[in-house]
Amino acid sequence: MILSKHNHAYESDITRFIKELKQKDPNLEQKQRVGRALLWDKEPIDLDTQRRSTESRVQQQAYVYQSK
Repeated sequence: MILSKHNHAYESDITRFIKELKQKDPNLEQKQRVGRALLWDKEPIDLDTQRRSTESRVQQQAYVYQSK
């Protein structure tokens, strides 16, 4: 088998695996999008809420485990 940029018939094992996986479960990409939305796609935080959250933080001492 000649591996050159002109050989368009070559398909890697990973590519074949992904194609087979998508054939077995046609809704796979939709499920991935739903899972991503749960973890990463968040609603934007308005500036007032962000400001109040920043102002309400309590300062932490330099060495947390040191008793006063």
